[in-house]
Amino acid sequence: MPPSSRPSPSSRPSPSTPSTPSTPSTPSTPSSTRVDPVALAALREEYGDHGIDPATLPECPLVAFDVWLGEALAAGLPEPNAMTLATLGEAGPEARIVLLKARDERGFVFYTSYESGKARELARDPACALVFDWLGAMRQVRVRGRAERVSREESGEYFRTRPRQSQLGAWASRQSAVLASRDELEAKMAEVTARFEGGPVPLPDGWGGFRVVPTQVELWQGRASRLHDRVRYTRGPDGAWTRVRLSP
Repeated sequence: MPPSSRPSPSSRPSPSTPSTPSTPSTPSTPSSTRVDPVALAALREEYGDHGIDPATLPECPLVAFDVWLGEALAAGLPEPNAMTLATLGEAGPEARIVLLKARDERGFVFYTSYESGKARELARDPACALVFDWLGAMRQVRVRGRAERVSREESGEYFRTRPRQSQLGAWASRQSAVLASRDELEAKMAEVTARFEGGPVPLPDGWGGFRVVPTQVELWQGRASRLHDRVRYTRGPDGAWTRVRLSP
């Protein structure tokens, strides 16, 4: 990757020793801890002045993405493979965070229950969008594309790499189904644990991956004075990528 696309030492986030996370509070009646609207409006992060130059970026945005993801990993940013997946539901737009589990020449792969809301939405309309938000590096990547199921063989290969408890969890949970209580879920987990005791956990029929095949990718780099750098790649009918600079 050309130097102009890498963070300078002063802007590159440095890994820090993780602190012991505090126990999250349970939402309750609003109290004196509510956010002051004035204070909220005053929240502001000053960005550095490291930029990106479209002329020196790779021809393919997936190559640029791989470099940025590698730098986010090296910097110790938390869960840099987390991405927001936006879909279109029957009642309107939907969004949630999922984890990128593969990135190949065809696109971005994540795994889920095929009975989940997002899977049903993608079956109805495969158009979708992804957002990677690397605040520690003052970077964001937006992806627009269409989702397609990966092969069962590919899903099986990934499923076998998952921790056993995660494999069992895929059998125990009917994603997005209403539960009477937490006990119901724990009982189902105990049931599938006993069922597969002493042997491998097979891939559930209703579980697997989606690959988001990109048609547009945008790289965003935060800069001083809110004059951010934005570079948008668009895939043409022939499969070739073109890129332009966008105003912030």
